[in-house]
Amino acid sequence: MTAVPVEREAEVHGGARSAEAASALEARSRRLFDLLRSYRAVIVAFSGGVDSAFLAWAATRVLGDRALCLTADSPSYPDHHRQLALRVARAAGLRHEFVRTGEMERAEYRANPVDRCYYCKEELYETLQTVAASRDIGVIVDGNNADDRGDYRPGRRAAAERGVRSPLDEAGLTKADIRELSRRAGLPTWDEPASACLSSRIPYHTAVTVERLQRIERAEDALRSLGFRVCRVRHYGAMARVELGADEMSRLAEPGLLERIVAGLVRAGYRDVTLDLLGYRTGSLNDGIVLRQT
Repeated sequence: MTAVPVEREAEVHGGARSAEAASALEARSRRLFDLLRSYRAVIVAFSGGVDSAFLAWAATRVLGDRALCLTADSPSYPDHHRQLALRVARAAGLRHEFVRTGEMERAEYRANPVDRCYYCKEELYETLQTVAASRDIGVIVDGNNADDRGDYRPGRRAAAERGVRSPLDEAGLTKADIRELSRRAGLPTWDEPASACLSSRIPYHTAVTVERLQRIERAEDALRSLGFRVCRVRHYGAMARVELGADEMSRLAEPGLLERIVAGLVRAGYRDVTLDLLGYRTGSLNDGIVLRQT
């Protein structure tokens, strides 16, 4: 028997693993499309982010105008995301509308407990259910994916209570899967940074107010105007704690950039500006939940 060189053997096994992974991704993708075909008509909760954009695109491919993509508009939804949703809707030919949600009118939401997202999603799904009933649409879907199962997401409880489906999760699609499938589909969101509502920048048990949300939005717009793609401004009263993407931290050595960051955030309404040396990480304010429980 002829021996296979080690390098060649690695190529063979690597190619087999790659082919196996590609086949598994195709199977999960088919599962998603099969799920969508089982719906007569559907409302997609469409924020414009990576996951909901891909779901909206897939639902539209399967159902055409029977897929209605609705974007919730409120003070916690930044204009940066609003413009992205509009751009995706145009590029993907979505049947798209905005709906106004009133989470800021709910005392439970404004109080900002650790399950704040529950009250936000409860308001969202109630609003979407009203639209669904008025248009004879039987299914509402959201963009939760398989990676979200282990994260702290109280909004999923609201989805379960309201019968909202999560076809990306049901199909077993991960965030990496969705980015790859979005890239293949030509969606502009395929490499978009993770996104979240502006209220997620305010520490739990600190009240959510329109003024605070507007200040955070101005501050993050200032960072984006300086070329940062991944940025969060965590709100601590007069102090802002800035998180930047790990691959963008080296830019801070650029002459004058730190001064421009501080100036931009001071103009936005902050007195003090600090930099988180750990950089951006999803749900960093959830660390406080663990601290409260120990």
